[in-house]
Amino acid sequence: MADFRKLLVWQKANALSVATAEAVESIRRSAAGSILRGQLLRSTFSIQANIAEGSSKRSDREFARYVRIALGSSTESANHLILLNCLRIIDENCFATLNAMLDEVGRMLTGLEKRLRDDE
Repeated sequence: MADFRKLLVWQKANALSVATAEAVESIRRSAAGSILRGQLLRSTFSIQANIAEGSSKRSDREFARYVRIALGSSTESANHLILLNCLRIIDENCFATLNAMLDEVGRMLTGLEKRLRDDE
């Protein structure tokens, strides 16, 4: 596979990780906020890490497995983000921005996985 840094989905996932880290930097005021902050950061960082790791695999089938894992991390991130919003730990603007970025990355991952499966 090509250099992961050239994959648009990895670039978008990287931007999502940076935006998430910046958005949750100030969350420390409650136990729930602190726990969710950590969970959201780990799951979001995992998206781009799995894309990068999967891109180094020898076959499309192996890469597709990592893309599915990244998609799972994307869904987990969405869950944590929704909960942070419901608990009013993040504001609507922050939620809307990160949620839109997550949706875009999720759609791109779904498309990449389908393409990798079709190429088998």
